[in-house]
Amino acid sequence: MDPQLFFWIAARATGLASYIALCLSILSGVALRTSVLDFLAKNRQLRSLHDFMTWLWIPLGAAHVVTLVLDKTARIDPQDAFVPFQVGYAPLQIGLGTISLDIFVIVIVTSWLRRRMNDRLWRWIHRASYAAFLALFLHAFWSGTDFDAPLISAVSWSAALGIGLLAVSRIVFGRLPE
Repeated sequence: MDPQLFFWIAARATGLASYIALCLSILSGVALRTSVLDFLAKNRQLRSLHDFMTWLWIPLGAAHVVTLVLDKTARIDPQDAFVPFQVGYAPLQIGLGTISLDIFVIVIVTSWLRRRMNDRLWRWIHRASYAAFLALFLHAFWSGTDFDAPLISAVSWSAALGIGLLAVSRIVFGRLPE
């Protein structure tokens, strides 16, 4: 197999897998603290899903970035993974993925430091996951080569709808206290 074809396929596969892991992490995280779903607040399986998916997306996201850097047709430089809007083609579309990655890294790092942080500050940083998801969704929609596939489109739109509905219900009906 041609190495460039391998990197292109690996970049697509790891990007999709990372995207699905992030969708599941956000959906489960929002569901845990939404008052409408208060019966889930103490659900250990849902908490485990949230935690596991968070850990799962990290290597998948890293593999996505590394394979894109190694793929000569993608023309992504290492700094493009962290500095948005610098890539030579589709700077908005690729830059949204970069912004999403940057925000998710901040959310993860501050989650590891949560015990040392002010709880209110941590919660506000954690809420940045919504903005990161929106940037990720738009990145996938505009630059992903698989978004037109019915299965990928169904998963993406379902995750966006689920996150949107849970976010709105959290705003309208409130958040469960810690």
